[in-house]
Amino acid sequence: MSGSGNDFVVIDVRQEPAGSLERPEVIQELCARGTGVGADGVVFIANPGHSDASLAMRYYNSDGSRGDFCGNATLCVTSLSSTLGVRPGGSGPELVIETDNGPVSARIGVRGPEIDLPAVADVVPQVELALKAGELQMGFALAGVPHLVVRCDDVQTVDVATRGRELRHSNFRASGANVNFVSERVGDWSIRTFERGVEGETLACGSGAIASGILLAVWKRSGDATSLMTRSGRLLTVRLARDGASWRPTLAGEGRVVFTGELAEAS
Repeated sequence: MSGSGNDFVVIDVRQEPAGSLERPEVIQELCARGTGVGADGVVFIANPGHSDASLAMRYYNSDGSRGDFCGNATLCVTSLSSTLGVRPGGSGPELVIETDNGPVSARIGVRGPEIDLPAVADVVPQVELALKAGELQMGFALAGVPHLVVRCDDVQTVDVATRGRELRHSNFRASGANVNFVSERVGDWSIRTFERGVEGETLACGSGAIASGILLAVWKRSGDATSLMTRSGRLLTVRLARDGASWRPTLAGEGRVVFTGELAEAS
C-alpha cells in the first residue's frame, strides 16, 4: 500500500500468526528494494486486545525496528479496513485502531482516510541546535514518534540526506529523531523528511506532517489547518484543536492498495 508515497507491505495476521515474518532480519529482506518486495516498513493487522477496538496494528521500520506509530501506515490500515469488512468496535460509529502509541479513531472522510491521534503535549518551540544557511527556525514535537521540524527558505535546496542524518543523530534526544524540513508555498507548505528507521528520505511522513503542523501553529506561521505538499506530490492535511496545554491532531491523506499477492520466499 502507498500513503502519499510512503509505502508499506501490509500483512493480515488475524487468522494466522505472523511467526518468522516478524523477525527483524525478515522485515529487512521484505523491505529491501531490488531484492525484496521493497517498502518503507511492514504493517501487521491483528485482532484487537480490547472489545471497544476494531483491530490492532503493529508497525516495523524497514531496518526491522518496531515503531510506536506511523501516520501514513495508519491511514493505509483505515482504507484497507473497509475492504477487509472490519466494523467499528464498541458502541461508536468510527473505527478504533490499537497502535503502540495508544488507540486511534479512524474514518473514511469525503476525500479519503482520516485519523485522530492521542493528544500531543511534548512540544519544544525552539530547539537549541545551531541553524545552517537557509534554516529559519527549529522545534520539536513528539507526535507518536519524535520529530525535529526545521522551517527553511526552500526545502528544494536542502541536502536532506546529509543535513537530515546530522540532525537525526544530534544530542537533542538520546534515541534520535525524525527530521522534517518545511517551507512555505502559495496557500500551503512543502515538506521533506529524513526518517529514522528508514535512515533516508521518504516520499511522505504522516507523523512528520502532524509535528510540522503543530510547530507551524506554535510559530504562528499557520492556523488550525495546514496542508503540506509531500515529496511525492500528494497533500497531507493536518487539523488541530487545543486541549489545555496539549494539541489534538487529525491527519487526512490517502491509503491506496498498489497490489496484492503472496510471498514466494516466506521464511
